[in-house]
Amino acid sequence: MSKTVYVAYTGGTIGMSRTPDGYAPDRGLLERVLRGLPELHGDQVPAFVIRDYADLKDSADMSPADWNDIGADIAAHYDDHAGFVILHGTDTMAYTASALSFMLEGLAKPVILTGSQIPIGEVRNDARNNLVTALMLAGSGGVSEVCLYFNGQLLRGNRSTKVHSVGFDAFASPNYPALGDIGIEIEIHTERLRRPPAGPFRFAPASTEPVAALRIFPGITGDVIRNIAKPPLRGLVLEAYGVGNAPSHDPDLLAALREASERGVVIVDVTQCIRGSVDLTSYAAGARLAGVGVISGFDMTVEAALGKLLYLLGRGLSPDEVARAMQHDLCGELTRPPVPPMA
Repeated sequence: MSKTVYVAYTGGTIGMSRTPDGYAPDRGLLERVLRGLPELHGDQVPAFVIRDYADLKDSADMSPADWNDIGADIAAHYDDHAGFVILHGTDTMAYTASALSFMLEGLAKPVILTGSQIPIGEVRNDARNNLVTALMLAGSGGVSEVCLYFNGQLLRGNRSTKVHSVGFDAFASPNYPALGDIGIEIEIHTERLRRPPAGPFRFAPASTEPVAALRIFPGITGDVIRNIAKPPLRGLVLEAYGVGNAPSHDPDLLAALREASERGVVIVDVTQCIRGSVDLTSYAAGARLAGVGVISGFDMTVEAALGKLLYLLGRGLSPDEVARAMQHDLCGELTRPPVPPMA
């Protein structure tokens, strides 16, 4: 295996240039800039190869089909490189990082997603530091999971979420501590990392079947649920209040959720709160959701829940099998509360 790092530019701000219509991806810009940066040619930064994707996208245009393209690209080059850096737009970076964490089964090498809020060609930017550090992390071999690196923090990919639209501190991991803090020194918290897998590496494509996310809001009706959950929808991430609550005195809303669940739609309850976990046993409102077939997503982010749903559907599992797997930790994406001892 080569000690090089494979860099895939999928699109996004980091490799964009100014156009009359605003920033747009500029094919070849990254390689031109990177080859001219002296800090990338010292002993501390691994050698790298860079590939611009044929269809460079603003990350707002990313879809599960693009996740599959990225995953297949990593799989095709898996044996040839020590690690991987995926350059991606920030808007949906956490979705892609979450999905890849499930799809790259048995991953034993670093896959680091990064990007920037200002393009690398601008005089003042955050792109150079993010990219140089991502290269060093990907070449170190000390991480064997999908991560997101941004502005001094290495985060587990399926725990990350975008929290700032313009600030350099664009990402956070609300329910799991950072895997690394990068300042003067690169400090990796090895006790927080997942253990290297025992099994072989395998790429498992995500389903491209329709799933949805719906944020509960005051006044939501059963008809809204029915319109969202009608066939051919296969899964629904319900962004509920607090510990997973939703209106419980509207029989039509509960009936709509029951109808969807009985039709095979897997409905996963996550919280709208930045931090914390769903507990459908805390309140009667949550218990009524569980009673109509809604399952707990515990402390998963919306991004992780959607990516996990599509990964499990891609494996050809039945709705019951998907529902069971959604409630178990597959690759560090959720924490289940301990079961209280018997009285």
